[in-house]
Amino acid sequence: MSDCSRTVEDVRSLIQSRKGFNPQQMMKFFDNWAETYEQDVKILNYREPNLAVDFLNANFPGSHEEAQVLDVACGSGLVAKLMAELGFKHFVGVDCSNSMLELAAKTGLYQDLKLALLGPEPLPTQTGAFDVVIIVSALRDGSVPASAVRQLCQAAKPGGYICMTRVDSASDPKQTYKVSLEKELQLIEEEGLWTPVDTKEMDKFYIDPFNNYDNEQSDQYVGGTIYLYMRSFN
Repeated sequence: MSDCSRTVEDVRSLIQSRKGFNPQQMMKFFDNWAETYEQDVKILNYREPNLAVDFLNANFPGSHEEAQVLDVACGSGLVAKLMAELGFKHFVGVDCSNSMLELAAKTGLYQDLKLALLGPEPLPTQTGAFDVVIIVSALRDGSVPASAVRQLCQAAKPGGYICMTRVDSASDPKQTYKVSLEKELQLIEEEGLWTPVDTKEMDKFYIDPFNNYDNEQSDQYVGGTIYLYMRSFN
């Protein structure tokens, strides 16, 4: 049951409670969060899926109706819902939380849903099978490790697109994760496995759960980066 009395402070406290979690602890966290997840992210004005899908849509030249989409860290299906509004029809979802996958199944958008904790476990999909691979809000310290992006590249067809968002996390003030991620992105490019399409810095992914700001202040939001690559044909 949803609770319409929940506030930004309630959600802030919940998210702060996961600081320092390892991937296994994060999996349990999302299992427990599933019941109020969609309501809570609305409270935080969670714009990251919208921004990522708009960015992908502006750069994807293929047929929306025919594209095979791999939605990694799909959660409750927010990304697939937005992509479906743009005409995408074929989705496979992967997430670490059974409870989130149950919510995703209720959307009726996914042809297949798979449980996997990326990093400790491999991406449970075919290589070279997808026109679009998208991962939103999971490339961060304590969640999906930077090393996993290579599997995202491998899942895409030659000429397929890989769209990824990375959050500027308050739990990683030295930007250690960003450095390791962008090193891996560059290494994959140098190996000729993909080519960069575009990268965009964003300043308003969602309300910052680790700081107390007046709602009128523009700096209350967490930002990050959206990366878009095309899988090479070689």
